[in-house]
Amino acid sequence: MSPDNQQAHPQKGRTGLDRIIRAAGYSADGLRAAYTGEAAFRQETWLLICATPLACWLARDWVQGALLIGSLVLVMIVELMNSAVEAVVDRVSLERHELSKRAKDIGSGAVMLALFLAGGIWAAALWQRLAH
Repeated sequence: MSPDNQQAHPQKGRTGLDRIIRAAGYSADGLRAAYTGEAAFRQETWLLICATPLACWLARDWVQGALLIGSLVLVMIVELMNSAVEAVVDRVSLERHELSKRAKDIGSGAVMLALFLAGGIWAAALWQRLAH
């Protein structure tokens, strides 16, 4: 990496434990920003917190428990990505544009699919637990 590049992006020159520590800090900043600035992410966080004990009761084995909890974590991951897309689109321009709408709608569609997947997994586990 050239010295000019390192000056423009000093975090790119970091390696080892220093890079890992700084990356973890940036990740924590991102989660904090999502929690404080995104109502949907807050709701999904509390859903995960409340549903985790239910998943432990509902699951017949550790694989089913991992699927139940993992499906909710997946919703949160997709929500983070959707929020990132929305932030970038809004940063570029607040004026209405077809491509901006498309980007935001696609991100929203991804969240919806993740929610459907989680709902299906939870419904199947609940049905299996209560019907058998």
